[in-house]
Amino acid sequence: MKILVVDDEKLLVKGIKFNLENEGYQVETAYDGEEGVSLAKSGNFDLIILDVMMPKLSGLDACMRIREFSTVPIIMLTARSEDVDKIMGFEYGADDYLTKPFNILELKARIRALLRRASLTNQAEGQQVLTCGDVTIDCVRHSATKSGKDVELTSREFEVIELLMRNPGRVYSRENLLNIIWGYDFQGDIRTVDVHIHRLREKLETNPAEPEHIITKWGVGYYFKG
Repeated sequence: MKILVVDDEKLLVKGIKFNLENEGYQVETAYDGEEGVSLAKSGNFDLIILDVMMPKLSGLDACMRIREFSTVPIIMLTARSEDVDKIMGFEYGADDYLTKPFNILELKARIRALLRRASLTNQAEGQQVLTCGDVTIDCVRHSATKSGKDVELTSREFEVIELLMRNPGRVYSRENLLNIIWGYDFQGDIRTVDVHIHRLREKLETNPAEPEHIITKWGVGYYFKG
């Protein structure tokens, strides 16, 4: 997952970048609104964090310009808490709003919630039948086949393989998968992800010990190879 952080407070940006990269996100930064819009156009970001008060171009104006070419989730940051500022932010196209100073844990939770919502929206609007090699999943019927034979998947297994197949080549860390599929408030063990990947390989790979589709990128996470 790739996140753009745009704020003229360099120390704050450094702290956000450090914390998000520790969560497995890729983070790019900018320090004024114009640079933020330029990066948003050239980069394929999953989420953007925008400060309201910035030089050259305000966060509100930057948000409005980004909305001209992208539906990427946007979180606005502001040093003021007046309701009118929040209303303006939403009217300009923001998805969420956080007042400074904020708890980094709350920011992470907001990010996870927005990414999960965006993922579910994209899935609903996307292709309904996905096929790769001898593996096919029907996203309406929640059914799967391998070499034409039905494969029984649990609802969680189906959600994981659907997410991976809809985004081939994109690497998801275990934290990303846990947050997107199970939700940021899930209290279970992160190894839950590994268990589901193992079961999917057992059911969908010809040789689970040498998977051709559900691939591990060591030290990073999992991805689907088409």
